[in-house]
Amino acid sequence: MRTEGVPGEGHDLRHHGDAEVRDDGADLVDLAVNVRTGTPPSWLRGVIADSLAGLAAYPDGRAARAAVAGRHGLPVERVLLTAGAAEAFVLLARALKVRQPVVVHPQFTEPEAALRDAGHSVGRVLLRGEDGFRLDPSLVPEDADLVVIGNPTNPTSVLHPASVITELARPGRVLVVDEAFMDAVPGEREALAGRVDVPGLVVLRSLTKTWGLAGLRIGYVLASPDVVRELERAQPLWPVSTPALAAAEACVSARALREAEEAACRAAVDRAHLVAGLRELGVQVAGPAEGPFVLVRLPGADVVRRRLREGGFAVRRGDTFPGLGGEWLRLAVRGRETVDGFLAALEKALPG
Repeated sequence: MRTEGVPGEGHDLRHHGDAEVRDDGADLVDLAVNVRTGTPPSWLRGVIADSLAGLAAYPDGRAARAAVAGRHGLPVERVLLTAGAAEAFVLLARALKVRQPVVVHPQFTEPEAALRDAGHSVGRVLLRGEDGFRLDPSLVPEDADLVVIGNPTNPTSVLHPASVITELARPGRVLVVDEAFMDAVPGEREALAGRVDVPGLVVLRSLTKTWGLAGLRIGYVLASPDVVRELERAQPLWPVSTPALAAAEACVSARALREAEEAACRAAVDRAHLVAGLRELGVQVAGPAEGPFVLVRLPGADVVRRRLREGGFAVRRGDTFPGLGGEWLRLAVRGRETVDGFLAALEKALPG
C-alpha cells in the first residue's frame, strides 16, 4: 500500500461499466454493469407509474426522507436525498471546506473525479492485490481531513470490517463511506449506516443497483445535521424528482428490505458458482469477494475482453481504476445459466 498525490491523468476516471455495453451497439450479455438483472420488479414499476399523476406539483421529499430516516433509525435531520450517489460526491467536493482529501483506491472513481473537478488536489492510498486489497488505517496520512472509501469496495468486492474503517475517524476529519452495494451483502454485515457514534462519518447509499433504478437516479446521504445542511445548501431546488422520491420511499419499506435480503442471499450463491468456475479455469480471483461482482486478474485481459465481446459478453475493464492495470477485469454476478454460458465463452477466450 502506498500514498500518492498524483494527477488524475493516466486513468480515465469518467469511464464506467455502461460504456462497455453501448460502445458499438452490439447485443451483449451484460456482465459490465453492477445493476441487478430483472429489475425494477413489477411492484416497484407500479409505484413509480402511479407517481406520474403528481408530476404537475413540485417534488415534496418529506415522506421519502422520513422513510429513509426510519429505515436506519435516524432523525430526519441526518438524511439528505440525492439524485443518486454520484450527486452526493459532487456535493461533498463542492460544499465541504477541506484541504487534504484522500481517496482509498482501487474504488469507484467518481469521488476523485468530483474532487478534482472542484479544484482539489487529491491524495491516493493504493491497496495492493498482494494484500487482498485490505485496508491498513495507519497508512492513511494523519493530515487527511477527508477520506473516501467504499464498502464493499467497487471493483475489488472486498468487505472491510466496520471496526477497521472506524479507525480512520478523527476529530476534524470527514470520513466518507460509500455503501452503494451494502444492501447486496446478506445481513448488511459491516454496515455503518445508522451509526451516530463515529466522528465525522458520512455514509452514502444508492438505490439504483439492487432495484434497477440507474435511469431514475436516487440515493441518499447519512451524516450529522451540520454536514447535511451544508450539502443541502449546495443542491439546486427540487433535486430529486417525484418518481424518484416515490421509489425511495418504496425501496426502504419492510417488503423491499425482505426482497433485497433474499436477492443478496441468491447473489452470494451465484457468486460462489462463478468463483468456482473461474478457479477451475485457472483465473485468479481477488477476494474473498463479498459484493455482487468479482475482480479477476489474467494475462492478456484486453485480448480476452475483446474475444468475450465477439462471443456475446461484455465485461468491465480494470485499467481505469487507480491501483489496477490492464490485466484486471471486473465481472458482475449473474444467475447460474448466464454464468455457465459466460464461463464457456471465457474458456474459449483465454490465451492458449
